[in-house]
Amino acid sequence: MTGHVPDGGSDTRRPEGPEVPVAILPSINSHSSRGPPSASHAAQFVGRRSEGRVLKNLLDNVYNGRSEVLVVRGEPGIGKTTLLDQAVDRASGFQVARATGVESEMELPYAGLHQLCRPMLDRLPLLPAPQREAASSAFGIAGGRSPDRFLVGLAVLSLLAEVSEQAPVLCVVDDVQWLDRASA
Repeated sequence: MTGHVPDGGSDTRRPEGPEVPVAILPSINSHSSRGPPSASHAAQFVGRRSEGRVLKNLLDNVYNGRSEVLVVRGEPGIGKTTLLDQAVDRASGFQVARATGVESEMELPYAGLHQLCRPMLDRLPLLPAPQREAASSAFGIAGGRSPDRFLVGLAVLSLLAEVSEQAPVLCVVDDVQWLDRASA
C-alpha cells in the first residue's frame, strides 16, 4: 500500500498496513515572508491553531495509552521541523526518541534507527538474545555479520515497549527522505 500525495506523487516509504491519519500542511504564515522559518521565528508563528490542536490531541491520546501516528508533509521551508519541535516541547512526561535523516548517512545501514534508539540502548540487555545480538550488530555495538532486518525491527519494537512501561513514548523522525534504506 502506498499513500497518495495530493500533487499526484506517491509516498513509497509508507509501510504496509492500515490507513493512518495524515496531516497535509499548507504554507506556514509568519510575520516575515522572506527566507525560511527558523527557530528564531517560532514565537512569530501564526495561523497554526488547527495543527496545534492536532498535536495536543495526539499527545493527550498517547499519554492516555492510545497509539497514534501523524505524518507531516509539505514543501521545504514551510515549518514542518518547527511543528515537530512544538510537539517535542509539549511532550511533558514523555520519553522522546528523535532522529533526523541526514543525506550523508543515507548509505549507512541503520543510522536513522541508531539515532532514534540511542536513548534506550541501556535496555539492550533486557532483550531476548537474538534481538539483542541483531540490534547490537546493526548499531555497531558488537561485531558480527549483517543482522536480519526482521530481528532488528523486532528489537526496536521491544525497546520501545520496554521504554513505554516507564512513560509514554514520542518518536519524532524528521527529514525522512534522507533516512538510510534499512531504517526507513
